Amino acid sequence: QVFSIVVFGSIVNEGYVNRVDEVEEHCIFNRNHNACNYGITVGVLAFLSCLLYLALDAYFPQISSVKDRKKAVLSDIGVSAFWAFLWFVGFCFLTNQWQASKPEDNPLNEGGDAARAAITFSFFSIFTWGFLAFLAFRRLRDINFQEEYNTLFPNSPSLLP
Repeated sequence: QVFSIVVFGSIVNEGYVNRVDEVEEHCIFNRNHNACNYGITVGVLAFLSCLLYLALDAYFPQISSVKDRKKAVLSDIGVSAFWAFLWFVGFCFLTNQWQASKPEDNPLNEGGDAARAAITFSFFSIFTWGFLAFLAFRRLRDINFQEEYNTLFPNSPSLLP
């Protein structure tokens, strides 16, 4: 959540600049509004996704059906892997557009730190979401064990809390 806040907050706060002779503000990433829009959109949606799966984690112990738990964990794996991919694309896109930026478009180098922060935290987000997918995969393995255990010993108490 923190990384997504940093990315979209940096771009919203200092991601748009204008020249002295212009009124309209342009994206700091090579004057490409798509770069700023992508960073903001992915950041906001990743934040909301984090909130959703945080709520699912809080509700998870009350899910009694092993099949429903399995579905929840499979969705967590898929969503986490998907976000890792989107952050990878975002990192590559923002980095490319930042490198292509011309110094004359931003002579005072306004917002440079914010742009670098957005790029850096989008890079960190790749590994964070990948690690979340890994943790969800481990949870799936535990659920599969629970499912097999319940099949072999149907009258025994549940192993999962």
